Amino acid sequence: MRKFFLVPAIFFSSHLLAQTDTVTTLDVVVLTATKFSAKTTETGKVVTVITAEQLEHAGSRDLAQVLTEMGGVFINGYTNNAGKDKSIYLRGAKVDYTLITIDGVPIYDASGIGSNFDIRNIPVDNVERIEILKGSQSTLYGSDAIAGVINIITKKGGSKKIAVTGVAHYGSYNTFRGNAGINGSGKKFDYNIGYSRFTTNGFSEAAMPANATTPFDNDKYNQNSVQANFGLQATKNIRLQPFFRWSKFKGDLDNGSFTDELDFTSSTKNWQAGIKNIIGVGKGQLNLLYQLNKTSRSYLDDSTRSRNGYYVYNDYRYAAQEHFAEAFVVYPLNRIKLTAGADIRSSNTDYNSIARDPGFPPFSPASTIKTATSGDSIKQSQVGVYAAFNYNENNFSFEGGGRLNRHSEYGNNFAFNINPSYFIAQRVKVFANFSTGYKTPSLYQLFSIYGDKKLKPETSVNIEAGAQLFAKNGKGAVRATYFKRNVKDVIAFLGLPTPPYAQYANQDKQKDYGLELDGTIKLSDKVDVKVFYSYVNGNVTTKQNNKDTTFFNLLRRPLHTLQVLAGMQITKSLYASVQANQVGARKDVFFPPPTFQQTTVTLKNYTLLNLYAEYAVSKNRLKLFADVRNVTNEKYADIYGYNTAGVNAYGGVRFSL
Repeated sequence: MRKFFLVPAIFFSSHLLAQTDTVTTLDVVVLTATKFSAKTTETGKVVTVITAEQLEHAGSRDLAQVLTEMGGVFINGYTNNAGKDKSIYLRGAKVDYTLITIDGVPIYDASGIGSNFDIRNIPVDNVERIEILKGSQSTLYGSDAIAGVINIITKKGGSKKIAVTGVAHYGSYNTFRGNAGINGSGKKFDYNIGYSRFTTNGFSEAAMPANATTPFDNDKYNQNSVQANFGLQATKNIRLQPFFRWSKFKGDLDNGSFTDELDFTSSTKNWQAGIKNIIGVGKGQLNLLYQLNKTSRSYLDDSTRSRNGYYVYNDYRYAAQEHFAEAFVVYPLNRIKLTAGADIRSSNTDYNSIARDPGFPPFSPASTIKTATSGDSIKQSQVGVYAAFNYNENNFSFEGGGRLNRHSEYGNNFAFNINPSYFIAQRVKVFANFSTGYKTPSLYQLFSIYGDKKLKPETSVNIEAGAQLFAKNGKGAVRATYFKRNVKDVIAFLGLPTPPYAQYANQDKQKDYGLELDGTIKLSDKVDVKVFYSYVNGNVTTKQNNKDTTFFNLLRRPLHTLQVLAGMQITKSLYASVQANQVGARKDVFFPPPTFQQTTVTLKNYTLLNLYAEYAVSKNRLKLFADVRNVTNEKYADIYGYNTAGVNAYGGVRFSL
């Protein structure tokens, strides 16, 4: 493994220092780091960008695969069956420490245990660009941004009055994915409307145990999505941008590790609607936005064809809605840019369930249990006020700011950030970030049968420092970053001797640290290479038998990951790429019958090799592509007892008229 990590790094850095071509990497502009457009050389924050061109070359990848293989973010389950949940582990942090935003607007699922948003709701074909902002970002973005922010930037109006675009591909597991869109712009109005369809027969979510005699069934998945973005230049200084997004997916599930199920399904429907207003105010800009985000989820097991023989009927239904409104101004003051604003977040959820068990005569009779909670009582709200400034002079940049948050249950908390950086001789940027972050308790943790209304927010102290080396004339860059994250008041699920036999409590302390190496390089006018390496380690301190106990707890998260993507424009029409993804060994736990005692297992390291080729015809208006994934048919598991995809291949067409 050591050689595998070392050779690409030597190859990458030696070529980086030899470049002398035209400026490119120095000019990269991002929005997420500061809430206004800024070059990456002018901010001390760590930002990774996945461009529109890279997304087009993603082939058959969905959003989870794009983020893992092209953005350096490890998502557990990214090669599992389509219906399996996708857990984002940014810098090894737990899933609810990464905030998802769409066009800069935070989105949550208020019905979930951790309130984190399910990225399966976002079709990759509706995405224009992705910015991954690492490190705590609670000053500008509030709750959940302890590990960072993934900003999904959607497609907007095109340059023509009317244009029709689309993509369709088909391949392994009887999988079809397609998207059709129309976009355009006029003097004062622009628009982009798209529809996406994804369907697959899939494969069994659960892996078959060695002693199984009956083959497990395939677990199907289908999804439909609609997106509409509009822009209206109402006056010289006022721009209105209403939007609407809708997604619905349904998938078959199994009943746990190594356990098949024939009639267990999940479905999710999500829609978001709102408007963003941009108003020119002198030299500055005022942003006003509102979004309504509604989610409904259901899990149904009617057990008419059940193989587990345990339940007769289960029907769980969750519904949640969240209002988010924000106003902030960006205003230049000589060499300082001031960003100041306030946001309001209000959420509620409903829960209904029916569970029937057959009883176990003579010990217990059959029973039916109904549970219902109402959003009238299961609700919370919070108001945040924040300010930040960015100072730039003589290649020195300094960012600082703070946020005061007022929560309807626990009261106030505060977060801040300090980010100095210095750009030396247009070649080396050194940076250091010191920040705090927070994660508010979810509605489930506060109000469910296991909840505690006295919960406090989980809070973190984050440190990162590093350097970024740019090639001469900007044809590439390599960056090294060290980070350390300490979280206190971590919410734990504790067992109790009396009903309800468990409860959430602020108890644990989490300490994580790691090292990241990443970079891009243009070896020639035709060859590009992108590399990510990550090392993450950490442990939790918790109470066991009334004593503090510290142990490694980053389950399903590898200590080492490496992604290498090399693309080549072979001819004017032909493009090809090869992508290698190595994931180190991980720890996992499971609870085997008949004792159901927790057992720790080690999942082996693996390397996946993916190939992609694209051929453009008719002046790039039509592109044919082929995508082969896991070329070597590697056998591995990301979750113990669950399947991952073997070698799989897809072919398709992309057009623009």
